Amino acid sequence: MGRIVITGGAGFIGSHLAERALAEGHEVRVVDNLITGSLDNLAKIAGNPRFSFQRHDVSVPFEVEGPVEGIFHFASPASPEDYLGHPIPTLKVGSLGTHNALGLAKAKGAAIVIASTSEVYGDPKVHPQTESYWGNVNPVGPRSCYDEAKRFAEAMTMAYHRMHGVRTRIVRIFNTYGPRMGLKDGRVLPNFVCQAIRGEPLTIYGDGSQTRSFCYVDDLVEGVWRLLWVEDSDPVNIGNPDEMTILQFAQRILAATGSKSPMARKPLPADDPKVRRPDISRAQKLLGWSPKVPLEAGLEKTVRDFRARLGMQVAT
Repeated sequence: MGRIVITGGAGFIGSHLAERALAEGHEVRVVDNLITGSLDNLAKIAGNPRFSFQRHDVSVPFEVEGPVEGIFHFASPASPEDYLGHPIPTLKVGSLGTHNALGLAKAKGAAIVIASTSEVYGDPKVHPQTESYWGNVNPVGPRSCYDEAKRFAEAMTMAYHRMHGVRTRIVRIFNTYGPRMGLKDGRVLPNFVCQAIRGEPLTIYGDGSQTRSFCYVDDLVEGVWRLLWVEDSDPVNIGNPDEMTILQFAQRILAATGSKSPMARKPLPADDPKVRRPDISRAQKLLGWSPKVPLEAGLEKTVRDFRARLGMQVAT
């Protein structure tokens, strides 16, 4: 089995991808500067002889010795708390980091999956979102450091594919949840789960009628893994099309945690999308993929993980 390189592999999704690649028999090299990732996420695989870790900012050129079969470029702050706190590194990793990852793929003759995001659709005027939709993004808003970094990354990826014949894939990731999400990353699920466990009010932005859909991390990794091995360079949505309002999701979190927390209202942040739901027809046809994990089952595992980590925080 060839080597798999995962940039951002110490992050939430990247660490799950690393486990999957090792389970498939590959050698895995994780490259991460730990600006938002954590070595704790790699604890389960740290002792595996087929695993290695390289601490490096991929916005700066880097090398990986020996042959490489596949690359997952997942390096980037991905939550509002992180990319609003690190706007320039977010733009750099989406541009320079993507350039360097594509250069590695070109040099090694490797296939590469670029992690894009549903945020390329912005506050969409098309619903659900298909890959053919060009989006409605504010290029100078507070979220633009992330949205435009990913849009640029897609453009760079297609340029490398067209000009150099690099075997590129682009995955547009919709809301994903599961164990190892950052406890304070600012996304709705960590906010709700932590608040519910602590008995604090659940923060509802706006009137709570905005919608989201939530894909369990194991389902996402399955789709992303399949995409690496398919010769298709056009973007692919990976996410769960089961859409619900934020108020409905809050009730699901209360049920999953057994919490009696009330709800507190705050103003809707600038450029916050009003709707978000993927059209996954292309993933179904191209990859034979659909999400399998019911929300209740995914939340049970996620809440258990959050309780354990919050308990460790209190203990220390």
